[in-house]
Amino acid sequence: MAAELTERGADPRSAAPVDLRISGGRIVERGGDLAPREGERVIEADGLIALTGLVDLHTHLREPGFEQSETVLTGTRAAAAGGFTSVFAMANTMPVQDTAGVVEQVQSLGDAAGYATVRPIGAVTEDLAGERLSEIGAMAQSRAQVRVFSDDGKCVHDPLLMRRALEYVKTFDGVIAQHAQDPRLTEGAQMNEGSLSSELGLKGWPAVAEESIIARDVLLAEHIGARLHICHLSTAGSVEVIRWAKARGVQVTAEVTPHHLILTEELARSYDARYKVNPPLRRDEDVRALRQAVADGVIDIVATDHAPHPVEAKECEWDVAAFGMVGLESALPIAQLTLVNEGHASWAEIETLLSQKPAEIGRLEGHPASLEVGQPADIALVDPSGSSVFDLDRLRGQSVNSPFLGMELPGRVAYTVRRGYLTLDGGDVVSPETVAAAAGGAR
Repeated sequence: MAAELTERGADPRSAAPVDLRISGGRIVERGGDLAPREGERVIEADGLIALTGLVDLHTHLREPGFEQSETVLTGTRAAAAGGFTSVFAMANTMPVQDTAGVVEQVQSLGDAAGYATVRPIGAVTEDLAGERLSEIGAMAQSRAQVRVFSDDGKCVHDPLLMRRALEYVKTFDGVIAQHAQDPRLTEGAQMNEGSLSSELGLKGWPAVAEESIIARDVLLAEHIGARLHICHLSTAGSVEVIRWAKARGVQVTAEVTPHHLILTEELARSYDARYKVNPPLRRDEDVRALRQAVADGVIDIVATDHAPHPVEAKECEWDVAAFGMVGLESALPIAQLTLVNEGHASWAEIETLLSQKPAEIGRLEGHPASLEVGQPADIALVDPSGSSVFDLDRLRGQSVNSPFLGMELPGRVAYTVRRGYLTLDGGDVVSPETVAAAAGGAR
């Protein structure tokens, strides 16, 4: 493609048509009717909404160690298809991302692929074992400059260890992203605890197992004066704990996944393991509370918790199936359906939830603050009109364990631009060779 690019779309802040000229990886001109230049690629984006590139603070890319589920290349292809230009890669790889060497390896894989900026998340504890702190300082000082630390998939359950981790990251403005799940209260748990779990004969996962850990950790964060982020909030009670903590001035942020904004425990009746996830799908009243919490600003961001698994890990009995769902390609349509279409958020607020605020929490350098002149050209162009059935053709990663297959979803991402070059072109993911070459030229 040409070295320069002109886009015409609508700015969500004003809803007015705007032309953007991109060169050298940045927005170099903005106006109402820019004239194309010779050799310049023009994207006619009438009717599309231009957002700063989406940022996912919670992605499982699986590499190294679990390449049968996903690789950095395939995971970031899925990200590009969903409008994401940056993803934070969770630490539960093999080896675990608990040393400077491993996080630098993951970042290098992302740089080589070129579909998205990959920022590794460091493990809080060695090997996610919950016994000793990992090399937090070394990872923070490494080339990867890690600022987010999490044992996601496991809870940092020891309160003293959690206190020490919060104290450590405070020294360099890092953040602990907690997977709030009391392990003793959830041993063998398979779905949300309630009358339905009893009816189905599946061991229940009580809401208090999440809420009690959040309550403890916001108090620890307040005591230390450190930043705390709560992963995948799923209950109405958790919302109230976060609301209380924010009213006290605690430096806490929280995320909700797209699937927790729309799906409920009733889907467990099918025993279809696509709906088995950690934390589990909750009650309808929890879904309503989560949507309202987004509208109220209690929940700060939407994060996918993209968790790919091979077919054999999902097409099996519920009890032995893996927890998790893929979500990068479906995140924006679900946000449109549950938040925009329901009146809980405007498109400008969607940009905050899925781009600006995740970048802020993760201290993501180089992310555009806006679509103004001089800003990096990380852009998602979204067509909010129409709807279509979400099917396998929409998935661009390696795994297909999406809970949304067969659902009618609104809108689509039409174009994704990262550092001034296209990674998604008219709904089609650009070839790996083209993207890698463009990424090499952009560095």
